[in-house]
Amino acid sequence: MPELTLLQAISQALWEEMERDERVIILGEDVGRAGGVFVLTKGFQERFGEDRVFDTPLSEGGIIGASIGLALNGLLPVAEIQFVDFIYPGFDLIVNEMAKMRYRTGGQYSVPLVIRTPYGGGIRGGHYHSQSPEAYFAHTAGLKVVIPSNPYDAKGLLLSAIRDPDPVIFMEPKKIYRAVKGDVPEDDYAIPLGKAHVVREGKDVTLIGYGAMLHTCVESAETVAREGVSCDVIDLRTILPYDLNAILTSVEKTGRLIIVHEAPRTGGFGAEIAAEVAERAFLSLESPIIRVTGYDTPFPYALEDVYLPDARAVVKAIHQSMSF
Repeated sequence: MPELTLLQAISQALWEEMERDERVIILGEDVGRAGGVFVLTKGFQERFGEDRVFDTPLSEGGIIGASIGLALNGLLPVAEIQFVDFIYPGFDLIVNEMAKMRYRTGGQYSVPLVIRTPYGGGIRGGHYHSQSPEAYFAHTAGLKVVIPSNPYDAKGLLLSAIRDPDPVIFMEPKKIYRAVKGDVPEDDYAIPLGKAHVVREGKDVTLIGYGAMLHTCVESAETVAREGVSCDVIDLRTILPYDLNAILTSVEKTGRLIIVHEAPRTGGFGAEIAAEVAERAFLSLESPIIRVTGYDTPFPYALEDVYLPDARAVVKAIHQSMSF
């Protein structure tokens, strides 16, 4: 079983699915000859031809609009937006057309479209290359929102996303594109969307993360384990739909919940989780729910390390929860 980076696992999933299904096509800025800004699709155009892997103008609205049309006409587009920060010119098409097509046509049409896009901080990209806007999309009925944290999941989740009959926003934590490696089977496998993964089991505190922040949660759990505190660490994998049952099961066991994401605090997806747990498992809680998040500011270039949650912040939250 080969050991791959997150980036390589995504590339492998795309390659294998294009070999398997000739309806799968890739489009975006520089995805053809150059292989994209992260060289993830390098060699794809040579193998599959310009009809199936092609460059587009620098127009996110154009990329998304064309992809919707292609999907409605029987193809399975995988559109790349170079950085999620640039997706907003196509936001209207995503929330008003792509997400609502099945509903507005009474199920006659669907949009089997995947929008792949790197997100988040950690690469000194500044405020135009570091945003985490997953909550915007999680607020839109009709979409699925997927955020992998490791190579194995990245491949399995992307294969599920491409095969899903409805639109998927597939957000890739670019901070760990090459920093995280793992065993990835060469065989075909798919991970169901909406199913969380308990990465580490414990009895004292529940830690919830996704994307790059999942690794921050694991590091924090390892730190407090040396103090005798054990943590359940849950990787959401998808935030729309998300696995509420897995969260409630864990909170009912530990009585404490800490949610970690690098998006701004106000209106972040952690607030949705906190609200649901407060409504459904209030009597199981031994201390207040804590969110460890980014700040309600534009993403700062010079203060990136201050803005991003780290293990020290999560460990502090664990101590706060345990001492309540």
